[in-house]
Amino acid sequence: MKGLADKPSYIIELMEGGVTLEDIIDGHIYEQTLVEKNAFVVGDLGALMRQHVCWQSLVPHLQPYYPVKCNSSPVVIEVLASLGLGFVCANKAEVSLVLEHGVPPENIILSGVCKQLALIKHAAKNNIQQLVCENEAELSKISRLHPGAKLLLQLTTEAHAAETSMAFGSSLKSCRHLLEAAKELGIQVVGVTFHIPSSCQDLPQAYTHALSDARCVFDMGVELGFNMNILDIGGGFTGSEFQLKQVESAVRPLLDTYFPPLSGVQVLAQPGSFYVASAFNLAVNVIGKKVVTRHWDSLAQGEFLSSNAEFLYYMNEGVYGPFNLKLLGNSIAAPSVHKHALCAEEAVYPSSLWGPSLDQLDQVVERCLLPELTVGDWLLFSNMGASGLEECSCLSGSSQLPVYYTVSTSDWYEMLEAGVVLDSTMKNFDMVQYNA
Repeated sequence: MKGLADKPSYIIELMEGGVTLEDIIDGHIYEQTLVEKNAFVVGDLGALMRQHVCWQSLVPHLQPYYPVKCNSSPVVIEVLASLGLGFVCANKAEVSLVLEHGVPPENIILSGVCKQLALIKHAAKNNIQQLVCENEAELSKISRLHPGAKLLLQLTTEAHAAETSMAFGSSLKSCRHLLEAAKELGIQVVGVTFHIPSSCQDLPQAYTHALSDARCVFDMGVELGFNMNILDIGGGFTGSEFQLKQVESAVRPLLDTYFPPLSGVQVLAQPGSFYVASAFNLAVNVIGKKVVTRHWDSLAQGEFLSSNAEFLYYMNEGVYGPFNLKLLGNSIAAPSVHKHALCAEEAVYPSSLWGPSLDQLDQVVERCLLPELTVGDWLLFSNMGASGLEECSCLSGSSQLPVYYTVSTSDWYEMLEAGVVLDSTMKNFDMVQYNA
């Protein structure tokens, strides 16, 4: 989905009279079967809205700022802008995108460890004042090119340091030096930002350390005369309601202790995957099949395996297209088989899923158990909204993946009843009734 060039007017298929998302997917699979069998994406805007209601009901004290890098589809930006979210941008294209959708500059944060000079100038020109800073070199650039900036110091966390070998953020000791340097340069520091990854196993401990350090930075800033009023607790929200409740349980008592409501501190968070992951489904076609002797050492599940065969299936999209995050070490969950309800007695086989390049790196799913498939079958990958789907499918020859947007009438009206205001900012939407 990332980077897809949508038309100025978006056609949204309205699901009425019992029509389901599965019906929409079925219809587009039928269409593609009649033509070139291209992979395609279905975006359920109702999922975006449901996640927003969930966020508001569970963590109303955390103001959501959406990181555009998670999914930069203009449709996503337009919906989230209409819901009143702020945005975190990392480059000029992202800044321009959110500004075009009517997001006020004060609701934009410019992130990035090492910003290009042109990006800082672009932020200054468009009156985007909130910039993230984590080192003295960055501070020096900002002071020259954007002296009116309001800085959020990027604070390192033990949880993030354990996940990556690259330095990220400033230590508590370094923050003191940055605050003093900012004071000398006449640059305003207004708050702190940090990040706890979703892979963190001990959320209470991670947030305790991070929020305690953030409180120290706030105290140092106040001591130096800065108006410290913004705390950004970053991302790390998977999209699961259960995980969001875990974060809320860990964060709420700490915020009450270190940053109580009467302190006047605005608390932000960056839910990216939380909003978009579940909203997009990817359908791909099986274009090749190969049978080899099974070599798995063990099987994690106890399904009935009728032979020693292992199947390799080749799909019309791979890691050089919509599954590109696999190259960065992310795992891809096994898909479901379209129009196939697996029964308990049915044989399943060890299977691996590959892209079309015949490259050894182009393995999308290393191992899963599937019924035997045939060439032409369709596989459905869910929760693909935050997977960085690219705008083109280089190896399949298509210029871009077709994207079909839909929303149910019940989702639409339930959101209105829940108090979500969908105002004139959603001017580019054309609703059409889905016809099976």
